[in-house]
Amino acid sequence: MFDSKITIIGAGVVGLSIAAKLSENYHSVFVIERNKLFGQETSSRNSEVIHAGIYYPKNSLRAKLCVEGNKLLYQFCEQYEIPHKKCGKLIVATSKEEIPILDEIKQKATDNGVDDLIFLNQEEIANLEPDIFALKALFSPSTGIIESHSYMKKLETLAVNNGAEMVYGTAVKAIKKLEQGYEISLLEPDGTSYSFTSEYIINSAGLESDLVAEMIGIKIEELRIQFCKGQYFSINPPKNRLLNHLVYPVPDPNLIALGIHVTIDLGGGAKLGPDAVYLDENLYDYTVDLTRKEVFYNSVKRFLPFLELEDLSPEMAGLRPKIQKKGETSKDFYIQEESEKGYPGFINLIGIESPGLTASLAIAEMIESILK
Repeated sequence: MFDSKITIIGAGVVGLSIAAKLSENYHSVFVIERNKLFGQETSSRNSEVIHAGIYYPKNSLRAKLCVEGNKLLYQFCEQYEIPHKKCGKLIVATSKEEIPILDEIKQKATDNGVDDLIFLNQEEIANLEPDIFALKALFSPSTGIIESHSYMKKLETLAVNNGAEMVYGTAVKAIKKLEQGYEISLLEPDGTSYSFTSEYIINSAGLESDLVAEMIGIKIEELRIQFCKGQYFSINPPKNRLLNHLVYPVPDPNLIALGIHVTIDLGGGAKLGPDAVYLDENLYDYTVDLTRKEVFYNSVKRFLPFLELEDLSPEMAGLRPKIQKKGETSKDFYIQEESEKGYPGFINLIGIESPGLTASLAIAEMIESILK
């Protein structure tokens, strides 16, 4: 007999989604989280955007799970009254050279099953956002924003109500493969250590998911995570009230990030970001580099002509768990049950960055189907 049927490592938004889903049909679900609360890392330091699934390569998990997750997330928000807004977003071309890129983006979106994008001319753009500059834009009506803490709290509540056990402030120190199942060794904050057994392990450890995989011997260079910092600057009042939609430039061709863009929030605020800065070491560095302020300003002034440098204030920074190394093209999510590597019942989720929040409920359904 196992102490636990299923152990989920990591209580970010994806781990919580999986816990809420699996606890509907499985008894003895444990969630192990080294932080004192859920969602303390990547899940709480992002743009809180509900993405449509526009940019990602055709047939990739990122595209498929984002498109599915978008619909599931809006349904969830309606059902449980999670604060959100389907505000829509504009992807803007500010030069003639950028206009053909909008056509490419629309085609990629269509390939991914996103069929609601609309081209806007300058007059139509001005009707939606009179204070921005763009020659042409793509409008995505199914892009929105969500209050992610409320969403994660509801997922946690659903999981707990279904009988899942949340173990906070406890780090996984070792995982040992047994003849059947696994032995997991934990370390509590007071230095106490103990072990228990689990039939299945789901590695949803975010920024350290590659290190958790290495604990049982899965050490693959392509899966090594490199921290990539994303920083934000807020737009000071009163100019934060000039925007009603998300506004994005055309993205980096390698999809390192979607470009420094404008995100509005449910409280009426607006911020710029994130940028994408690869760190030399995987350090939990959440400082905002004040010298980047001018970079942000210069990145957006072409489509936000009303903005002045002094309108920006540092806000926050987050870290992306990138398996895409610097200079490489976009990498897909790695979601794999590892029987072929000799670890049956061990499911790895590595490199789950954007659009992980949007895709979270769809990822949970995928994990459930793998277990079946």
